[in-house]
Amino acid sequence: MSIQAQVTIRSRKLGVLIRDARLAACKTIPECARTIGVTAGIFRAWEEGRRSPSLPELEVLSYALNLPLRRFWSKDATSDDALPTENLNLPAFVGIRQRLIGALIRQMREKASLSPSALSGLTGISTARLKAYELGIRPVSLPELEGLTAVLGGQIETLFDQTGTIGLWMVQQKAIQDFLQLPPEMQNFVSKPVNRPYLELAKKLSGMSTDKLRSVAEDLLDITF
Repeated sequence: MSIQAQVTIRSRKLGVLIRDARLAACKTIPECARTIGVTAGIFRAWEEGRRSPSLPELEVLSYALNLPLRRFWSKDATSDDALPTENLNLPAFVGIRQRLIGALIRQMREKASLSPSALSGLTGISTARLKAYELGIRPVSLPELEGLTAVLGGQIETLFDQTGTIGLWMVQQKAIQDFLQLPPEMQNFVSKPVNRPYLELAKKLSGMSTDKLRSVAEDLLDITF
């Protein structure tokens, strides 16, 4: 299947997920559009699969709806324990992230030793459009970004916001999901303040080398016997 065919299918699936996320948050199309800084018509086109948001736009939508970003890859990634979000200039954030992602695309292309024209031949995306993506002056739709990342041998997760407010929020969301996947007895153990020293000890042990852990184990055996 060609990349463009994959983009079309992914756009339609993404549209369903976006609509589902909006309805789950009890938001209207105009409300969501204003939050991101696009027109209601564009947002409606996203839901209908005729167009697709860029990754920064999807990050902002996820943040604004207080839903895990992973919802747009798996319907099981929702959380009933979402944290409150703070006020941000979300449209401005989108612009900053577009430029950053453009720079990352360029780095990935150069690392793969591909010229813009060579990448264009592999993806079917025009050279002019690729250059606009790399300069951050044109947003990359998520399906196209996934296709570009795959061709360049990368993973879409490496392009997620890592250090900004939304990035930290996404880390917290993942931590909540990881905690909820623990067995009930483990959740109960972790949630008790009295067990915090054991958790801190476990954290220290996890950072030790194999040789150091072996030494600690031998010391414990010496004490026991």
